Amino acid sequence: MTRFSIRVTTQAAGPLMQDSTVALFCCPDDFAKLFNDWQQHHLLPSDGQRRRAGTLSLGEMLFIMVLFHLSSYKDFKHFWRYGVEQEFRHCFGQLPSYSRFVALMPRLLLPLYLLLHCYRGQKTGIYFADSTKLAVCHNPRIRRNKVFRDLAQRGRSSMGWFFGFKLHLLINHQGEIRAFKITSGNGDDRKPLERMVSALRGKVFADKGYISKSLMKRLWQRGLHLITGIRRNMKNYLLPLLDRLLLRKRCIIETLFAKLKVGMGLEHSRHRSPTNAFVHILSCLPAYTLAQPKLRMGTVAIPSLS
Repeated sequence: MTRFSIRVTTQAAGPLMQDSTVALFCCPDDFAKLFNDWQQHHLLPSDGQRRRAGTLSLGEMLFIMVLFHLSSYKDFKHFWRYGVEQEFRHCFGQLPSYSRFVALMPRLLLPLYLLLHCYRGQKTGIYFADSTKLAVCHNPRIRRNKVFRDLAQRGRSSMGWFFGFKLHLLINHQGEIRAFKITSGNGDDRKPLERMVSALRGKVFADKGYISKSLMKRLWQRGLHLITGIRRNMKNYLLPLLDRLLLRKRCIIETLFAKLKVGMGLEHSRHRSPTNAFVHILSCLPAYTLAQPKLRMGTVAIPSLS
């Protein structure tokens, strides 16, 4: 650990601001040391950039982004001014300005992706897949949006039309994130699933949007059974009782999406940079993964049919 030491209890930053904050900092900080070592030995240095060390280390920047999603602040600007600069000012040596930190946020895109990959869920054999919308602006402002004009697309979900992206998640029955994909708003939910479940065996449960005979056949040949609901115009087929019970437990991933959006600020409609928007999304997923067990989703109890 670098120069970080904290023992505080504050209501503004949520229930995590106790001794567990030190443990929360250790995970990104240990990862940052490994990432810096890997970067020095595997990446070529850029002659056009300065190599002077910043006032904040990579571990501290990752910790700030993760802590933001676990706090009660709704936007990062107020979290920086009232949370970082006032509540945690004594925890850092020298803080940059808010505008400077926002300018440095694109550097966290690759570390956050690798951080989530290092702490992904275990292979349990029972998985749940689903997608959710990530609107980048309100529908009346679609024509005026210039930040995501060439990236986001119009799509439709169960809640109506939107303009933005889709977040595809694959979790195990213990509520741990196993894989994720970000696609445009008009993307098909079935295309990212085959990539996310590569090298997995067992059963994956999804909704009716993943119905595909060809996809089910390809996954079956690889040792993965895709189980979905049926539409009204489809013939019914028999399922084992255990599979029917687990298919009803698919709501665990929908509850996870609600927690990420409402409680952790996953969806934000006022981004000014596409790169920082993806940094915001990628920092929310490790925040859920590194949170205390009581802040994470519960597990699905596997019923016994004996």
